[in-house]
Amino acid sequence: MSEVKVKERIQVNPNIHFGKPCVAGTRITVQNVLELVKEGIAFEKIITDYYPDLENEDIRACVEYAMQVMAAEDIHIAAVPA
Repeated sequence: MSEVKVKERIQVNPNIHFGKPCVAGTRITVQNVLELVKEGIAFEKIITDYYPDLENEDIRACVEYAMQVMAAEDIHIAAVPA
């Protein structure tokens, strides 16, 4: 999915869920969608049983958004005393 599509489908608004990323035009957080994906629930079931306002492309955009965030994240490894 292209960067443009993710930007169209995922929005961050400080007035909705304290600025957590949500599917555009909804109050459904990316985190909530990813938790269902993590449980192995099929996209179609997520839509029919949990979020009928979503489309498959919205769920894909949530996954892509998470991948982009991880790719941009700086990881700092600190030594932990034994």
